[in-house]
Amino acid sequence: MTKAIKKNLNWRESVISPQDKGQRLQVFLAHAGAASRRAAEVFIAQGRVSVNGAIITEQGSRVFPGDIVLLDGKAVQAETRWHYLVLNKPSGYICSSSDPQGRPLALDLLPRGISERLYSVGRLDFLSSGLIFFTNDGDFAARLGHPGSGLEKEYAVEASGPIPDAAVEAFARGITVEGVHYKAREAERTGRKSLRIVLVEGKNREIRRVFSHFHLHPVILRRVRIGPVVLGDLAEGSSRPLSEKELAQLRRDNPWS
Repeated sequence: MTKAIKKNLNWRESVISPQDKGQRLQVFLAHAGAASRRAAEVFIAQGRVSVNGAIITEQGSRVFPGDIVLLDGKAVQAETRWHYLVLNKPSGYICSSSDPQGRPLALDLLPRGISERLYSVGRLDFLSSGLIFFTNDGDFAARLGHPGSGLEKEYAVEASGPIPDAAVEAFARGITVEGVHYKAREAERTGRKSLRIVLVEGKNREIRRVFSHFHLHPVILRRVRIGPVVLGDLAEGSSRPLSEKELAQLRRDNPWS
């Protein structure tokens, strides 16, 4: 144990009352902007987080004022500035902090000069494009990603060939593909080869899996709306801050934590 850690442990004992129950480690990491709460739980399970020099792998662990928390060996401290950005992600970019295959990162399209660590709220797969949020606010990300949030996500999809009525009806009614049930809130034809699709839960690669079931391939899959936030005329590869009005509505409509 280092002298710095010993000093902080002594300080901690002098300032914490027996009634102080501390804060769950994954919540602390989310509040500090290190990751969303779900991602923080994964990091803890992977043994990437330490508190006062000890690796923590239990989700119920708590931290207290003065504790030294490290993620991948780097100190985690409370954020003092929050960022809420909307990006129009082009196809061919990945929504991760790094990629072993060396593919372009959506993070690299965000404005330079932001020192805080940003991460995406949810995902758009490598070939999909359109609207995605980036933030360093773990609570915000957790609320929007909660299964009970009811947050709508709207997509404009163009297929490689004509879309049969049976495919549109099945998506709207609900369909089970390889043991997984998929159901759109809305599935509306906009052309012989195109659809407007609104999802709520948004399971992994949902649209692509349903299309594949009908031997179709989406040549364009663009997310054009998340809740009250629309893509509008935001240029591909460009970003902007969420407006105060958008933030207020997202928080009001998605109170889960």
